[in-house]
Amino acid sequence: MTSLSAAWAAADERITDFPTYFTKSNAVVGNLPIATLEQVADVLHGAYQSGRSVFLFGNGGSAALASHFACDLAKGTVGGDNRLSKRFRALSLADNLALITAWANDTSYEHVFAEQLRNFIRPGDVAFGISGSGRSRNVLLALEAARESGAVTVGLSGYEGGKLPEVCDLLIVIPSNNMQIIEDLHLAVTHALFTVVRDRIHQAAETQAAAPLPA
Repeated sequence: MTSLSAAWAAADERITDFPTYFTKSNAVVGNLPIATLEQVADVLHGAYQSGRSVFLFGNGGSAALASHFACDLAKGTVGGDNRLSKRFRALSLADNLALITAWANDTSYEHVFAEQLRNFIRPGDVAFGISGSGRSRNVLLALEAARESGAVTVGLSGYEGGKLPEVCDLLIVIPSNNMQIIEDLHLAVTHALFTVVRDRIHQAAETQAAAPLPA
């Protein structure tokens, strides 16, 4: 059995104590798709460089993570002394309660993210959908709408990705069938993405600041 197969098998076993939980979690960490993370970091950094927007969305815990990640990208990349004049354009679609309930009431909950996106999404922007199961209908429809508008679509999931592969240009799948471990590592993955992208942004700013002025 490969290490990835072992991680999937371990996730299916019942967890009754803390050592088992963290042992299983560590096994999944060892099989994270690092190459895909690098690609997503490139997409996010490219969006910052070109002044594109990143829209994040999900339900429940994934909604909370969308807000958290949007905060990290929009505020955390600025730096402690607010020295960067160029800002990361990142927004969570899970935060506007009035819009969410209006669309849910007048159409259906399946459209609460797609309809918000249609107001803002432009070609080259990034739509970042989060769904532990990969089957949240409103996330799938939003990614479809983003793709129709020429945006780059990124997904974050578990459970082998569910239906997200059908609508994502890039998909990060946590190799587990345990929702708690999936959600733990969703946070870890977004923190890792933020950390790497922030470093790229700050390194570029430092290089530019150190460059000699033209004669």
